[in-house]
Amino acid sequence: MGALFRGYLSVAERCNACGLDLRKADSGDGPAVFIIFILGFLVVPLALIVELRFEPPMWLHMTIWPVLIVGGALGLLRPMKGVMIALQYRHKASESGHVKYD
Repeated sequence: MGALFRGYLSVAERCNACGLDLRKADSGDGPAVFIIFILGFLVVPLALIVELRFEPPMWLHMTIWPVLIVGGALGLLRPMKGVMIALQYRHKASESGHVKYD
């Protein structure tokens, strides 16, 4: 298996295992949108449960939730970008619908 990423989020130009051209791969804002949905689905109910059950002070909410959200977003961003790029190649997706991937 070749490496998809050259850095944290920059996609390599070619797969070092099979030579697939990855320059056409562009996930856009798709991963961020899905991460917003996932984290919103998890964090909002959790914050409400914590508030209703324990009634912590506001400063504690302002400490816990941003750290959880930013950590979750940074942790999920790279895998979600990989999934979106894999789905593009799997379904031969492009902006115009006419690009053929090699």
